[in-house]
Amino acid sequence: MDNDVRALEPTALWNHFSDLNEIPRGSKKEEKVIEFAKNFGEKLGLDTYVDETGNVIIKKPASPGMENKSILALQSHLDMVHQKNADTDFDFDTQGIEMFVEGDWVKAKGTTLGADNGIGIAAIMALLASSDVPHPPLEALFTIDEETGMTGAMGLKGGVLDAKVMLNLDTEDDDELTIGCAGGIDVTAEGNYAVEHFSGDYRSFKLQIKGLTGGHSGVEIQLGRGNANKLMNRFLTDLGKEVEVSINSIDGGGLRNAIPRESSAVISIKTTDLTNFNDFVATFNQVVSVEYATTDANVKLIAEPIAAADTRLNPKFQTQLLKSVYACPNGIYRMSPDIEGLVQTSNNLARVLVKEGKYQILCLTRSSSSSEKMDEVNAIAGAFELMGATVSTAGTYPGWEPKPEASIVKLMQGLYKEMFKEEAHVSAIHAGLECGILGTHYPEMEMISFGPNIYGAHSPDERAQISSVQKFWKYLLETLKRIE
Repeated sequence: MDNDVRALEPTALWNHFSDLNEIPRGSKKEEKVIEFAKNFGEKLGLDTYVDETGNVIIKKPASPGMENKSILALQSHLDMVHQKNADTDFDFDTQGIEMFVEGDWVKAKGTTLGADNGIGIAAIMALLASSDVPHPPLEALFTIDEETGMTGAMGLKGGVLDAKVMLNLDTEDDDELTIGCAGGIDVTAEGNYAVEHFSGDYRSFKLQIKGLTGGHSGVEIQLGRGNANKLMNRFLTDLGKEVEVSINSIDGGGLRNAIPRESSAVISIKTTDLTNFNDFVATFNQVVSVEYATTDANVKLIAEPIAAADTRLNPKFQTQLLKSVYACPNGIYRMSPDIEGLVQTSNNLARVLVKEGKYQILCLTRSSSSSEKMDEVNAIAGAFELMGATVSTAGTYPGWEPKPEASIVKLMQGLYKEMFKEEAHVSAIHAGLECGILGTHYPEMEMISFGPNIYGAHSPDERAQISSVQKFWKYLLETLKRIE
């Protein structure tokens, strides 16, 4: 329970994390957590400022004896991804996250944990509140809306910060030193369709794709996990080759930055096709259980009989929709030719909503190449414009160009080897970090990102490793001592 979390070491960090997790803080709903952070700084008597975008900046003088050190910026984002299991009764707008300890892990009950990026926020809070931690002058930057647009980082003005070095605490592997990241762009296809009324000897079913692992649509896109939207579309397409299918609605996925774990659809088939339908469901489950045995062992399609639906998509539109979703790129588009193992460009087909005469399809395209990012956007747009959809883009943000020779990189690389007797992995990641945007406001600032092991981010399987948080905290404290 939460009390067990508060008893963990380092207690200051875990207590601040517990306090933070009592505050609803979904992206674009950060009013309460902005006030929380503002009150925190003011109660400490520190110079605290909320900019016009909603970012919170808190400045703390150096500890005794370190007044001549350079100013250091510490940065994390206040918002978290709100995802829950379909059978979890939870209101993110009013409830705090319910945490528990299981072995070496802190987890949440059926929801995302908020360790991304709450552990980073909590670490900075612990430093700001400390009276016994040696540190240079600190500038804490708590940004908003990182998960759904990075509007906080975009809205930060130049001149607010004086630091020449920034530590971003938003990396999720404790042996990684991140020095570059992908840019991204939101792609939306939408439009209207004709609803038909029909009657006859039909049976209706609610179809559900369940049991997928999901996860972060950037750093975990290369793992080959199932996409519920793609799997539902595949089933409906293949079923339509065997029997006549009338689709009433489709509702799959959720946030752009989460690999979709669940999808549902309401369909009708002729009573005379019931045997073929049931056989096809069983066959489909056998096929996907084999295909996804490694990544999604619990995936399953469930067909539940329901009251008869009396409306359906226009058959021509239904065919166009299924073909367009099938054609939409999903997953890896291209691997980096320069950095081994790094995804260069990808797309997440995050949301498919088709209901009551309107449809909307949401994607998040990422790339460390701005030109290739737009090439994939064109591929996505082409798939949906052929069916008459209106395709728009928004929320574009730049990547972060690696600078491996920066002094902060050299310092932390050497320090890691000294402390942990092994080499850190210095690399770029296929995910959006705010450093790319912040670098446009502060082009001379050196930046590096690191953090503890946080697995399953953006899904209800999110968990933070206790021993890794302790390692991260020790590394952070030593870094503060060494920065000149």
